[in-house]
Amino acid sequence: MIAVDRADFSPRDPYEDAPQRIGYNATISAPHMHAAALDYLQNHLVAGANALDVGSGSGYLTVCMAKMVGRTGVVVGIEHMPELVELSRKNIKKNNSELIENGNVIMVEGDGRQGFADKAPYNAIHVGAAAKGVPKALLDQLAEGGRMMIPVENEDGNQVFMQIDKVNGKIEEKVVEHVIYVPLTSREKQWSHH
Repeated sequence: MIAVDRADFSPRDPYEDAPQRIGYNATISAPHMHAAALDYLQNHLVAGANALDVGSGSGYLTVCMAKMVGRTGVVVGIEHMPELVELSRKNIKKNNSELIENGNVIMVEGDGRQGFADKAPYNAIHVGAAAKGVPKALLDQLAEGGRMMIPVENEDGNQVFMQIDKVNGKIEEKVVEHVIYVPLTSREKQWSHH
């Protein structure tokens, strides 16, 4: 995270340990949440790994993940707001354009709940918005031995940060902490007055 300047991705107060608005009803998570996510995924974000960042927003965490998987790895950032996809590409090009040029980072527009089958399976999946339950497509696209970190909203409306591992084809779920994320939603719901 020290290697990636948050100021490239967050227009105001980039170094405060708090989420910041990036437009289009989206936020960049607080640094401590990004640190936690990378920590849980560190043994999966190894050199040459294939990773997916769902709800990639301004692109900051996608770049952090790319630094971890190195020159032989690939991180796909998927975001359903086209304006944010464009913004994230601009942000990355400020100081990390080689990641896009070399294909280490691929930013795509799409519904993150469907994952991105073209580059699956993924050793690591990070989801940056809370889902009601874990989207099946993401479980399917998780590689054997892979790990997904996803905030999930329970029936009672409370959110938990889940660690999901695929071991011998079986899904193992574990609640690691209680969290509050913006909802993983449709483009229409997020930006309804367009």
